Amino acid sequence: MKQEQETEPPSCLRIPLFMVGQDSHGNWVVQDQNRSRGGLFVARIDALRFVRSENANRTQAYIAVSGLFELDMARKTRVLQRQPVLDAQRDRRVA
Repeated sequence: MKQEQETEPPSCLRIPLFMVGQDSHGNWVVQDQNRSRGGLFVARIDALRFVRSENANRTQAYIAVSGLFELDMARKTRVLQRQPVLDAQRDRRVA
């Protein structure tokens, strides 16, 4: 008899799990477990709308965080290099 192996679905098929809570300024924070997607929202309903849009309308794919929850996007794999900005008033470069 052939034994069925249970394996996890590929990451592209797994529903991302988001954490939702409030930061020290009262904003609503949404962030996925990989810290690659998320954002700040004024209202809780907007934060949950973002979660639904990222999860094909599945609202059950989030964890409510108690206490303060600050947005942390530091684990991004891609590093952006800072480009100099031209100050139009002074016509000089600003670092």
